[in-house]
Amino acid sequence: QVQLVESGGGLVQPGGSLRLSCAASGFTFRNYAMNWYRQAPGKERELVAGVSPTGSSTNYADSVKGRFTIFRDNRKNTVLLQMNSLKPEDTAVYFCYAAAFNVWGQGTQVTVSS
Repeated sequence: QVQLVESGGGLVQPGGSLRLSCAASGFTFRNYAMNWYRQAPGKERELVAGVSPTGSSTNYADSVKGRFTIFRDNRKNTVLLQMNSLKPEDTAVYFCYAAAFNVWGQGTQVTVSS
């Protein structure tokens, strides 16, 4: 079955960087767009970034443009999110999402705090 497993979250100081990874299985990964979402305490889940099947097209929430980069490695069935210049308001649980299958990963916590 379709499965998504995130990793790479943690505690980082403001201005720092983290790279999240999402390992996908159970489907032909290279054929499908992938997305990263996040959910902060007391807030709705929001789209952070998306990437096309080949990686040639990406989209970002305005709040992360210029700081976050989504990319994928279709040889390794992995989608990644490079997060730079992190801010306290980036604190959230980050989820990988395969829209074609309506499948979510379990999430990984990112905390930005001094």
